[in-house]
Amino acid sequence: MSFGGLVLLLFLLFLCKADCVPAGVRNNGQSSGSNDEPKPDFKEKYFSQILDHFNYNSMGNGTYLQRYLITDQYWKKGHGPIFFYTGNEGDIWAFALNSGFITELAAEQSALLIFAEHRYYGKSLPFGKDSFNIPEVGLLTVEQALADYAVMITDLRKELNAEACPVVVFGGSYGGMLSVYMRLRYPNVVAGALAASAPILSTAGMGDSAQFFRDVTADFENYSPACRDAVEGAFQKLQTLAQLQDYARIKTEFALCKTPSSSQDVHQLNGFLRNAFTLMAMLDYPYSTEFMGNMPAHPVKVACDTMLNRTDLMAALRDTVGIVYNSTGGMTCFDLYALYVECADPTGCGLGFDSLAWDYQACTEIEMCFESNNVTDMFPPMPFTEQQRQQYCARRWGVLPRLGWLKTQFWGDSLLTASNIIFSNGNLDPWANGGIRKSLSSSLIAINIAEGAHHLDLRASNPSDPDSVVKARQKEAEIIAQWVKLERLKMST
Repeated sequence: MSFGGLVLLLFLLFLCKADCVPAGVRNNGQSSGSNDEPKPDFKEKYFSQILDHFNYNSMGNGTYLQRYLITDQYWKKGHGPIFFYTGNEGDIWAFALNSGFITELAAEQSALLIFAEHRYYGKSLPFGKDSFNIPEVGLLTVEQALADYAVMITDLRKELNAEACPVVVFGGSYGGMLSVYMRLRYPNVVAGALAASAPILSTAGMGDSAQFFRDVTADFENYSPACRDAVEGAFQKLQTLAQLQDYARIKTEFALCKTPSSSQDVHQLNGFLRNAFTLMAMLDYPYSTEFMGNMPAHPVKVACDTMLNRTDLMAALRDTVGIVYNSTGGMTCFDLYALYVECADPTGCGLGFDSLAWDYQACTEIEMCFESNNVTDMFPPMPFTEQQRQQYCARRWGVLPRLGWLKTQFWGDSLLTASNIIFSNGNLDPWANGGIRKSLSSSLIAINIAEGAHHLDLRASNPSDPDSVVKARQKEAEIIAQWVKLERLKMST
C-alpha cells in the first residue's frame, strides 16, 4: 500500500527482466536484517478452502487451493502459540520474507508460524485465469477472506494437535486491517491482533479526503521546506507546458517513451509522478530495502537532495521519480501506461492480476477517495470524488461501491467493546493518520513510532533501526506474551 504499490513494483521486475531491477521482492530473504537473525524454513503448502462460505448450495463441490507458508522450527509443539499472518494484497512470500519481527518473536516465544495468502492474490486464484471475470470476481470480499483464515486456523489446529495453542494474528497495512477484523469477528479463534499501519478509519470512509497526500507532502516538507517548493515548482512548469500543448518538450523533459497527445496523457503523467512520491514516503526506511522496490536508505532524503541539487526542476523531478521506477538506470524511457495504471485507488493499484483484485476491492468495500489539491499538498489538483469512483466502478466492474459498509461491518471507531488489539503506526507513514493513534482502553493499545515508516515494526531488527521502533517492538512482544499467558489460563479452566 500505496496499497497497490507492491503490485506495481513486483510487476516492474517482470517488465524490466534482466536489464533493470527497479523494484521487487527477492525470494531469498530480507536484504536488510542482521546476519544472526532467525531464518525461517518455510514450507509452501495448499489448503483446500471453501469457495463461498456464505452459500450452502456451493459447499458440496465449491473449493479452491489457498496457498500458505508454515514453519514449526521454533515451535514447542502442542504448547507454544500460533502466530498467523493475515495475508494482504500480493504474493504471500513478499510479506513472509519482509516481516522478520514476527519470525524473531516466534523464535523468542516458541511459536508456530503461518503466513496465509489472501484469496485472489498470488497463487490463490479461486477460478484460475478466469478469477477476474464477472461474476467470478464477486467472491472477492473482506468477509470471505476472513472466513478463509478462520477455517484454515481451525482446521490446522486440529491437524497439528494444537487446539490448546493460543493464536495471535499479525498484519501490515491492509493485512493489518484484516488482523483487526479477525479479532472483532472471530474472537473465539484468535486471542489478539497486532495491526501495523492499518488505516481502518480512512478506508471506511471516515477520514479527510485531503489527508493522505497532505501527509505524503509533509514527509518531504519536514526534511526541507525547499524540497516541497521545488517539487511544486516542477509540477507548475509541467502544467505550463501542458497548457501550451508543448507535448514534444514534455516527452523530452520526462524521458517518455511516447509523445503525449492529450490532456489525458498529461493527467496520466501527473499520476505516475505523484505515485513515486507516495511510495518513497511510505518506504522511508533507515536502510535500503527490496520489499516494495529497490529503495535506498532514507528515500525521502535522497529524493529531496535530488530535487535540490539541480537547477532544472523538471529534470530534477524526472530523476527523482527514477529512484522508484528506474533505480538501476536500466530504463531508457518511461512508458506511462505500462508503469502506472489509474484505478479506484488513487494511491495506486499496481499492475498484473494482483492489481485487478485490489481495484475490485476498492470498487466495493474499501473506500479510497483520496485526492490532491495543490493547497494542502505539493501535487497538481487531482480530484477523486465519490461520484467519480461510482462512475469508474460501474464502467469497469459493473458494481456500485457500498458506502459505509466497512464501518457497519467492522465497527469504525466504535471499538470500546473489543479487546487485545495493538494499533502500531509510524509518524513518517502517510497511512498513519487514517488509523487509530490513541489507545482506547487498556487492551486496545496505540503505539506510535516517531521515526517509523510503513509497518517498519514488522520488519526484521536492523542495526540502523531508530530507538523508537526498537522500543515499540519490545512493548509489542511483552503485550503479546501476556495475551498468550492469559489465553492459556482461560483454556485450562
